[in-house]
Amino acid sequence: MRIDGQCHCGAITYQAEIDPERVSICHCTDCQALTGSPYRVTVICDTEQVRLTGGAPKVYGKRGDNGRIRFQHFCGDCGSPLFTSGEDGGPDDWGIRWGSIRQRGQLTPRRQVWCRSAAPWINDLKELPAHPKDWS
Repeated sequence: MRIDGQCHCGAITYQAEIDPERVSICHCTDCQALTGSPYRVTVICDTEQVRLTGGAPKVYGKRGDNGRIRFQHFCGDCGSPLFTSGEDGGPDDWGIRWGSIRQRGQLTPRRQVWCRSAAPWINDLKELPAHPKDWS
């Protein structure tokens, strides 16, 4: 599937060819801290499948709980998370952040990882009152 996306301010844009079956949710504590939310959704692909079409992201590296360094690619202007990559490179090592993808409504997660760190209430959301817009 061909996708395209950008950061929140539009300074960084990209195109990619992805497999919609490779969309996953990560509940690790790093993803929670980086997003300020209980999990992060990413589609995994090869580096060669992603092409920057405008601007260049800033990159930050951190060693995760699994012992490997992950590089976080984000917009230096608006802070939007865009990609992740590993220290070793190789196939299936690039991740595109779901929120930056224009076609995200067509991409449903197919698996979850690091579930031991999942928020204890994550499966109880259907119990909460829901509003189609803001409270107002």
